[in-house]
Amino acid sequence: MSRPAAGAVAGAVAGAAANSAALARAELFYAVIARIPRGRVATYGQIAALAGLPRHARHVGAALRALPDDRAIPWHRVVSAGGTIPDRDDGIARQIQRELLCREGVPLDAKGRVVLDECGWRARG
Repeated sequence: MSRPAAGAVAGAVAGAAANSAALARAELFYAVIARIPRGRVATYGQIAALAGLPRHARHVGAALRALPDDRAIPWHRVVSAGGTIPDRDDGIARQIQRELLCREGVPLDAKGRVVLDECGWRARG
C-alpha cells in the first residue's frame, strides 16, 4: 500500500484544523444566541462581538447555516444590521423567521424590517 504524498497529508491536517476552528467558533456563537430573550433580537455583528470575535459577522451566518436541526438555538432571533430578515435560497426560511418573530411580539416596520430600537437585545456581561 502506498503512502499519501506529504502535501496531501498537510492539506488534510490543515483542513481538519480549519474545521475544528469553525466548530469551536460556532459553539461560541450558539452560546451567545441561546441567551437572546424571547421578543428580542440581535444582529450578526453583535453576536460576533459578544462571542469575543468582533468583525466576524459572516462567520455567525455560516454557523447558523450549519446549525443541526436538533439544536434548540433560537436562530430566528438573529437579524442583519439594518433589522432585515436575511433572504435565503429557499425563501421559506425567511417566512418562517418572520412568523416566529411575530409570534414573540417582535415589531416589524412597513418594509418588513425588525424595529431594532424597540426590540434589540442589550446584552449584559
